[in-house]
Amino acid sequence: MAGGCASATAWAFTFSLDCVRAGVQGQLIPPHANEIIQKQGAYHVLKNLWLTKGFWGLYAGVGPSVARAFLVSGSRFSSYEGVLWLCRWSGLTSAGESKVGEEGPGACDD
Repeated sequence: MAGGCASATAWAFTFSLDCVRAGVQGQLIPPHANEIIQKQGAYHVLKNLWLTKGFWGLYAGVGPSVARAFLVSGSRFSSYEGVLWLCRWSGLTSAGESKVGEEGPGACDD
């Protein structure tokens, strides 16, 4: 649950940057090689988006994206915890095993 909330919050705060990124990447390339490519940078895309659609244009589609982020990250963290529990239950690993770097001096010597 916490992983889903963290991911949804991160998407909610950074979604406007993703809209600008998509605007920069979605610019058309001319079909002829001899035409001059006049692409706009992130600032110009942001300015045009703001002028044409306003503040809410930066957050168009945020609802489905936040819902997707919550579901995907929540399921990912839940799967991780489930597999970790199964590994501990089956004896493949235990909560008390030493971590890498805590074995002591010379533990990795060949």
